[in-house]
Amino acid sequence: MKKSVIVLTSMLLLSMLALSACGSSGSGNSGNNGGNAAAGKDNGSEQQTAGGSSQEPVTIRFATWDTGQSLQFEQEVAKQFEQKHPNIKVQVEPYGDGFDQKMSAGFGAGDPPDVMYMYNFPTYKESLEPLDSYIEKDADLNIDDFYPGLLNYDRIDGVTYGLPVGFTTRVVYYNKKLFDEAGVAYPQDGWTWDDLKQMAVKLTDKSKKQYGIGMRASVDVYGLQGTVWSNGGSYVSDDGKQIDGYMNGKETVEALETQSNAIKDGYGVLVGGKNQQSGDDIFKAGKIAMWETGLWPLQGFKDANMDFGTVVTPAFGDKPLKGVINESAISIAKDSKHKEEAWEFLKFFVSPESIKIRTADLPVRSSTAKEMNLSEDPLYKPFYTMLDRSTNIPAFLLNPKWDQIDSNLATAVEAIMLGNDAQDAMDQAVKDSEKYLNH
Repeated sequence: MKKSVIVLTSMLLLSMLALSACGSSGSGNSGNNGGNAAAGKDNGSEQQTAGGSSQEPVTIRFATWDTGQSLQFEQEVAKQFEQKHPNIKVQVEPYGDGFDQKMSAGFGAGDPPDVMYMYNFPTYKESLEPLDSYIEKDADLNIDDFYPGLLNYDRIDGVTYGLPVGFTTRVVYYNKKLFDEAGVAYPQDGWTWDDLKQMAVKLTDKSKKQYGIGMRASVDVYGLQGTVWSNGGSYVSDDGKQIDGYMNGKETVEALETQSNAIKDGYGVLVGGKNQQSGDDIFKAGKIAMWETGLWPLQGFKDANMDFGTVVTPAFGDKPLKGVINESAISIAKDSKHKEEAWEFLKFFVSPESIKIRTADLPVRSSTAKEMNLSEDPLYKPFYTMLDRSTNIPAFLLNPKWDQIDSNLATAVEAIMLGNDAQDAMDQAVKDSEKYLNH
């Protein structure tokens, strides 16, 4: 998940981006003359391809927050798209950590990229092209092949503003070597927080600085929502308008206390704080037996030749287990001058062919996940199981001002992890945040 828009920084960048954009207009026809000839342009008149886009040479801009290997995958997708559409050139623009600032500047100047990665639909929806009409008229997309839980994260008030390109849910990684040494059976789907505690106590050996589970010192309150929902709680009401009785509700507070109790009772350890190693590194070093996170470190654990497994997160007794999704989506700018070409690229980007290139992401199509055997692979299956159980809508999609509330919530949860009273901390978070609901 990307961080929220930093408005002040965006304003400072606004003029810079406007000037820059003048030199790289989305209508740019340069650099594709050979493709133009190959496309058989006829006296300047526009012809339509099978996909509905013009055969006039067109450059579309595609903005991504990815860098490194993920960026290389996306550049390869763009290259293969250009081979199939010789009249369309894709200018990949990697914004990295400056993604939000540059997107805000581009939208503000009326010169955004044609296609962009997206996650924060409440903030950007007014600047994005609704996609429902494209989806309805283009059977090639096969919208039913996408996991429904992912599509829920791309809609606001029933309008679709993006399509999923990658995701992770959250699971518990466990170190098989430490479990075997302690004579503890591996966790299975259906385990509970009580089971986790019993296992973690047996796996803790403070003489070796080894603990049953790691807990984050800097809490990811977004990621905690799955735990809160699993206990029947929520940060906010379903209509996004009320937090009193939800954020500080009994079930929410109890769910957060399960996190701090691991520290209080000595079978868990705080990781990732200032001057501390990350939880990923400590798990890899064999100092914590269980670690809850997403897909991100899995390949690194494999590269380190760790003997580990993954399992769905624990439930609260017989209450239904809930998950939360970290999703990357792709959208089209409402101000794009090449929407048909942008749609063709977007459609290719989420095609099975493209998904197989972008191996850093979990496939978002059920047919591709099955074909690649990921939905049945023991290491990856729990991610898909949690996806099936991710039916709740996260708070930031329910209230457009959630970013302001989120910082108060994070302060409260971090205080709980440091031993403060959970109910008092959440009551204070509600008191500090209600002003944002009334404006």
